[in-house]
Amino acid sequence: MRQDKHIERDSSGSRWTPPLMCAGLATAGALCASTALAADSFPHEIAFFGDLSGADRRILAMLALFAGLLILATGLAIFYLRARNAWLARDRATRAEMAGLAARAERAEQLLMSEPQLVAVWSGTEDLPLLSGELPGVTISPSKRGLVGTGWLDYHDTRNLEEHIRALRERGESFHLVARSRHGGYIEAEGRALGGRAVLRLRDVTGDRLELARLADRHRRASEEIEAIRALLDEAPVPLWLRNANEKLTWVNKAYARAVDAQDESDALNRDIELLDRPAREDAGKARHEGKPFLKRVPAVVGGARRTLDVIDIPSSRGSAGMAIDVSEVETMRADIGRQIEAHVRTLDQLATAVAIFDADQHLTFFNAAFAALWQLDPAFLDEKPTDGEILDRLRAQRRLPEQADFRAWKSKLHEAYRALEPAEHWWHLPDGRTSRVVTTPNPAGGVTYLFEDVTERIDLEARYKALSRVQGETLENLKEGVAAFGSDGRLRLSNPAFAQIWRLPAEMLEKRPHIDDVVARCSLLFRDEGIWQGLKNAITSIGDARRSMEDRMTRVDGSVIEFATVPLPDGGTLATFTDVTDSVNFENALLEKNEALEEAGRLKNDFVHHVSYELRSPLQNIIGFVQLMADGAAGPLNEKQRQYAGYIKTSSDALYAIINNILDLATIDAGAMTLDLGKVDIREAMQGVAEAVQPRLAETGVRLEMKASQQIGSFEADGQRVRQVLFNLLSNAIGFSQAGGTVTLSALRKGQEIVFRVEDRGRGISQAVIDRVFDRFESHGGSSGHRGVGLGLSIVRSFVELHGGSVELVSEEGRGTIVTCRFPVDASAHREAAE
Repeated sequence: MRQDKHIERDSSGSRWTPPLMCAGLATAGALCASTALAADSFPHEIAFFGDLSGADRRILAMLALFAGLLILATGLAIFYLRARNAWLARDRATRAEMAGLAARAERAEQLLMSEPQLVAVWSGTEDLPLLSGELPGVTISPSKRGLVGTGWLDYHDTRNLEEHIRALRERGESFHLVARSRHGGYIEAEGRALGGRAVLRLRDVTGDRLELARLADRHRRASEEIEAIRALLDEAPVPLWLRNANEKLTWVNKAYARAVDAQDESDALNRDIELLDRPAREDAGKARHEGKPFLKRVPAVVGGARRTLDVIDIPSSRGSAGMAIDVSEVETMRADIGRQIEAHVRTLDQLATAVAIFDADQHLTFFNAAFAALWQLDPAFLDEKPTDGEILDRLRAQRRLPEQADFRAWKSKLHEAYRALEPAEHWWHLPDGRTSRVVTTPNPAGGVTYLFEDVTERIDLEARYKALSRVQGETLENLKEGVAAFGSDGRLRLSNPAFAQIWRLPAEMLEKRPHIDDVVARCSLLFRDEGIWQGLKNAITSIGDARRSMEDRMTRVDGSVIEFATVPLPDGGTLATFTDVTDSVNFENALLEKNEALEEAGRLKNDFVHHVSYELRSPLQNIIGFVQLMADGAAGPLNEKQRQYAGYIKTSSDALYAIINNILDLATIDAGAMTLDLGKVDIREAMQGVAEAVQPRLAETGVRLEMKASQQIGSFEADGQRVRQVLFNLLSNAIGFSQAGGTVTLSALRKGQEIVFRVEDRGRGISQAVIDRVFDRFESHGGSSGHRGVGLGLSIVRSFVELHGGSVELVSEEGRGTIVTCRFPVDASAHREAAE
């Protein structure tokens, strides 16, 4: 802007400034005043005033002072006028200049508003800009954050524009960019530094510049996406590559470099290392020339290991792009799954349960042999993969399905399994009397698996088991012996009325399944021997090898005598039996008192054993019966250990039963009440029966049995049961005295009017000192053989043989073995008549 000098000219044309003129007038007035004052103050020193009187001099001084003041006032008036004129001229110039500037500003504003744009100007360090103009769809409220944080630009462009504005204001860096607005248009932003100010101009891009901006934005976005995709592909875990039209590698990713053992991608490209072998590359090149994609599974060496790759090579106008996916583990898993499926098929084919698998289209995909056998379907028909409905229709036509009033509704309900999420169970009662349990299980991939189980036998067994349980319950209810079964936890599981009656236990207590401690606490009111009760509790609550049988007798405070016995059960429980033997004991005591002075100690022992044997026979029969029921599965299936224990109990019970029978037989013989049931006895058949009876002993000891008898030996008259009992005792004794791996020989021959049975073993033999007493009762000489019985076997043998009218002979030599010979008359009845 031009600066005015404010120069004024007088009428003579001389150049004066108002300050200079004022200074001259003031100087002149001051001189006049000073002259007057000087004349008045120093009259003698000024010769000019020498001839004037004092009054004149004062007047003259006053005139001079007046003249000075007049000159000063005149000067000041002139100065004011001059200054006023200068000020008026300067105001007119300023107004004219302001009018010009306003016109220029108006023209600039018109020029600025000729197109949509927005101008923001920052002066110095001011935070708030000065805004001019406007943009359609853009509303800006200046703040300390500037113009960008108002949400009218994309996030990426917002951050970019913020950084450029910051650089413009702080460092004066100019910029020019195009940003995308939120409403879909483009904004051109230009920033410059002018005269210490930061100027930002925002314009709406239109016309050719809009199309160019769109292309530039697309290019930028495409470049960013390409860079992101390239970075992603470079970090992809599968080998990727690009080839040019000459089939030369132009780009590979890191996985490709690792696969070919290259240092990096550049090394792989520089050395042109190929991942695929030549045949695979040739096939890919052929497909590329034909314009077809190459898709093939090929072997390759990846990272020094042989792998299987799925190769995809897609042709393009400038070459091709390829990718290799490692499917070695997939192939391995597929082979494993195939083997597992084959194993499952073989397993399912061996199952007794019929299995049929249908796919989502209800077509049969698998069936086992049990399925075809259960429904008697032709395998050729099943191999054609019929539908579920076709199979049901055929089975209905052959009358092998349950009779249904509405077959279609029944079949539709069955096929709901294809839409179900949980397995369902059905029971089919077939026309042929069988019952089949059908389970439909939805498959995760669609379809249904049918399981057909023939439960006819199981239902029959359950019915028989329930009937047997009722019989067993009735038996227990009517037993005179008190029976109580305790579980492995020591709680009462089962009892009969006799048990409650013997110990006077209330029914409500037994219904609560009391513990053995509670039962003993109640029963101890009648019997206070803590030792016996403690032994009973130990027998019931012990576990493992500590479980053992227990027998004892209790004499209660009311005078009654109770005999009890415990038997460990295979399921870990314990069976306890209580028998009221008060009458028997009283009778026994009476007999003992009556015959005490008459009988010897041995006779007393025999009588006692005889009477006790009679009393043991009933509970022992019960034990054998219950064990046999459990071994046969009547009380439920047994595992191998339980079955083994049941066998032990059965074997021991049979042995005990045999001993009791022997004792009773001897007692009967002694009493003269033994009678023989004579009849024809087939010798070979009797020997064979005895051989079968001792097979468990033979298997246990490892001894071998040889039998010698002529085919024509025939039969003889005798009591067959007693003859077999004699032979059984002889063989048991010989087996017991034989070493493992030894041989026992049983032979029979007809000699005149006698049948001679001979049992020979090669054991340790019997000393001469013992031979004379081996036939005595209760004489047992096991020695070092480990075999020791109760000493009744040979005594029974001699008694029965002599009862038939025969004889027994024993020959033994230590270290050589023993031979026992029994001679029976051919006609025992004739021999007895002759003897009588």
